[in-house]
Amino acid sequence: MQTISDLTQLRQQIKTWKQQGDKIAFVPTMGNLHQGHISLVEEAKKHADRVVASIFVNPMQFGAGEDLDKYPRTLQADSEQLIAVGTDLLFTPSAQTMYPKGLEVQTYIEVPNVSDNYCGSSRPGHFRGVATIVNKLFNLVQPDVACFGEKDFQQLQVIRTMVADLAMPIEIIGVPTAREHNGLAKSSRNGYLSAEQKAQAGVIYQSLQQAAEKLKQQVSLDDVKTDIAVQISKQGLTIDYVEIAERNSMQDAVAGDKQLVILVAAFLGQTRLIDNWQVDLS
Repeated sequence: MQTISDLTQLRQQIKTWKQQGDKIAFVPTMGNLHQGHISLVEEAKKHADRVVASIFVNPMQFGAGEDLDKYPRTLQADSEQLIAVGTDLLFTPSAQTMYPKGLEVQTYIEVPNVSDNYCGSSRPGHFRGVATIVNKLFNLVQPDVACFGEKDFQQLQVIRTMVADLAMPIEIIGVPTAREHNGLAKSSRNGYLSAEQKAQAGVIYQSLQQAAEKLKQQVSLDDVKTDIAVQISKQGLTIDYVEIAERNSMQDAVAGDKQLVILVAAFLGQTRLIDNWQVDLS
């Protein structure tokens, strides 16, 4: 596996592969990799001749008071995992490389509507940061295919919308959420949790499963959301939001919508956990 941090070197390697007719798949990450990230690489390998991963802890998507400085940097361990799964190239730029003029005067990308609610309102500016860095990475890597986890479902829809709106020739593939044995969605932030807290957080997955069944039984949207919030709160987590959205528009679901996604964000101590479950009522 090549590891490159320089933009010129990256572009030269991409150009060489393109001239050879290689199809390129891309997996952007912020590092501190777990099995969920590795599953993205494994999926990417099914769709392309070359797989590029990136590790960049993007300051633009962290809000005030969030854990940018504390976010784990585990490059050596991450590299070993990527080598083991057959990644061709790892791109590891610095913040100075990606934002040479600083964040204050950086051109940015915003994706309206789909970014507005849920994590968008809970973390102002977050999706601007996501869309901007993904757009820039797409320009550098020029992938044919890019893989993103469904755990961050709103983020996935933001990227899909951006790619469609800007006519990017990139296929976006959503990859199912990797989970712990109790259903807890695997996340880099799970490293902040004790074993006891991880067991406690399993209630999120359990509540989503029960909620999906209730929706299929035509229990009202409001009642389903209330039930989820009660279950999670009883286990000592603090609710950030519990919502049900129409899956494609990412707007609040209304009676009669068929393609739904249940979205949960909750705090366990200082750690913010998110999860979702898609429901098809058609």
